[in-house]
Amino acid sequence: MTETHDKEKIMNLLFDPDVSVILQELEHGAKEASVIAQTLGISGADIKERLSYLVQYGFVILEQSPARYSVNNEKIAKAMEGDDAYKGVVDGLTELDSYLN
Repeated sequence: MTETHDKEKIMNLLFDPDVSVILQELEHGAKEASVIAQTLGISGADIKERLSYLVQYGFVILEQSPARYSVNNEKIAKAMEGDDAYKGVVDGLTELDSYLN
């Protein structure tokens, strides 16, 4: 039996400020946990805890020895493109931008 992720939990994590700051660090490629920890001033244990659910379901990839994280951009993009709430936010921001400009 294949285990499936909780889509709402994934979306909440992707937009969680504590997680998104880590994901931002991975925007341009994989990084060792120690580098992320030093850059953000948080512990490796905090990084592991914040990303654990995303790692479990393949949204973030964890390579061992040394711990190195990378983002599965394709999987994240697919999750976001199918999310109606995200689409609503993007549509609202687009409309607001056109109004302001």
